[in-house]
Amino acid sequence: AFFWLVSLLLASLIWFVSVHLSDREDSRLQYALLIFGAAVSVLLQEAFRFAYFKLLKKADEGLATISEDGRSPISLRQMAYVSGLSFGIISGVFSVINILADSIGPGVVGIHGDSPYYFITSAFLTMALVLLHTFWGVIFFDACERRRYWCLGLVVASHLLTSGLTFLNPRYEASLVPIFIITLGTGAWAFLTAGGSLHNILKCLSCK
Repeated sequence: AFFWLVSLLLASLIWFVSVHLSDREDSRLQYALLIFGAAVSVLLQEAFRFAYFKLLKKADEGLATISEDGRSPISLRQMAYVSGLSFGIISGVFSVINILADSIGPGVVGIHGDSPYYFITSAFLTMALVLLHTFWGVIFFDACERRRYWCLGLVVASHLLTSGLTFLNPRYEASLVPIFIITLGTGAWAFLTAGGSLHNILKCLSCK
């Protein structure tokens, strides 16, 4: 979570400087800078995810050295899951905290013709982002370990696409539906990456 916060801080600084060096009266330019800031934020998040992977690899080697059997007590898949979940939770907190603060009033959502589904769609979007970060963490760590650079590229590309789709709001059907399709697809990919299979699902359902 700390690594994600640092990436957000750096992205915010880059966006802040860009806005102050540009023409604030130009609305189109400011909107373009907002998109630029979102893209930079995504790239920094993935860069810090990679930095965290390298740090955990060093820690894993140290734990293996001092353990009795020469093996680390924590597997790479466990670290990937915890890392992705931490990224997702802190991302979700920052996504929804201002929305929750605004929800206590004053005012009524949709009173000026805006969508009355703002809060519920924001909740679903936050849920999708938490899940996506968890799935991306599993896929990203496995790709780094096996040096599958095309998988890394797909993780970054899907992250950029998900972030870009949020700019379609308040047309929520145009953003939320594709994001949940990406979430389901990425979840299946992460499940297979973690060693899951249809046979395992059937065994689980049959309680064997």
